Amino acid sequence: MENLASYSEMTIKQGSKSFAKAAMLFDKDTRQSVTMLYAWCRYCDDVIDGQTLGHGSRTLDREEKLERLRLLQTETARIVDGQSSDIPAFAALQQVVRKHGIARRDLFDLLDGFALDATEARFSTLNDTLHYCYHVAGVVGVMMAQIMGVKDREVMHRAADLGIAFQLTNIARDVIDDMRIGRCYLPEEWLERMRIPREDIHLPQHRAALHGLACELVEFAEHYYASARIGMSQLPWRCAWAIASALLIYRDIGLRVHSAGVDAWNGRTQISSGRKIWHLCRGFFVAVNAVGHRDRNKSAGRTGLWTKASS
Repeated sequence: MENLASYSEMTIKQGSKSFAKAAMLFDKDTRQSVTMLYAWCRYCDDVIDGQTLGHGSRTLDREEKLERLRLLQTETARIVDGQSSDIPAFAALQQVVRKHGIARRDLFDLLDGFALDATEARFSTLNDTLHYCYHVAGVVGVMMAQIMGVKDREVMHRAADLGIAFQLTNIARDVIDDMRIGRCYLPEEWLERMRIPREDIHLPQHRAALHGLACELVEFAEHYYASARIGMSQLPWRCAWAIASALLIYRDIGLRVHSAGVDAWNGRTQISSGRKIWHLCRGFFVAVNAVGHRDRNKSAGRTGLWTKASS
């Protein structure tokens, strides 16, 4: 167990420096489960993308990606059925599943998100993009909420909203990087509205219009961040602080993409360590305010936000 915890801590520190900062604020037991779940998510993502801890890339053809996906599905099913695994990420997942009762459907919802990448799915509408965001990030929020002891369906939806907001931010930040590996998560109907042919998205003359669409995505994410703020009011105090800090850090990335203009993609938009610490401090006060208005926030609605059917 101790080796798995160390492996998971190493994975989150190297795979997501932003979330690793916020995760420090969880109590020890919650942090251990959160990092173990992250380690499995990161491993599966890397296997499909041919990466290591979210970095580098080896070109994989469609059939190789699908074969890797099948192996991930098989190993995940074995864990859910109570069998052990020699793969550290899956051994870590087994600990989390046993301790918190993570549902099979949630684990496979995430794998379905990776399947969209493996099959090189296209996203015609905003709803298609949101569907993708749920399956690669929103459901991670749902599983994290289960680790934090959440049972309420409405709070689960708001946990998914935070994951969706994170992914919308990632899409806006990574438009050009994704384009270089043949991916585009912006709705194709948006590209058509701006007269940007999908195959010509990389051309310099489209950069200003492309940034305009990225800004729309950042602004759209604000609705999901706002919903998540309400949801965090129902979390235990330390969890609310960690989640508030993660929200502020990721939201800042999106706002920086928004304000940078066409220079947004000259380099990867990042938040300095000092600014992350500032957000950890701000997160304390955001969490205090949220938890202090727990009863009032509980009745707030989610009108207009994407929601997984029958979830």
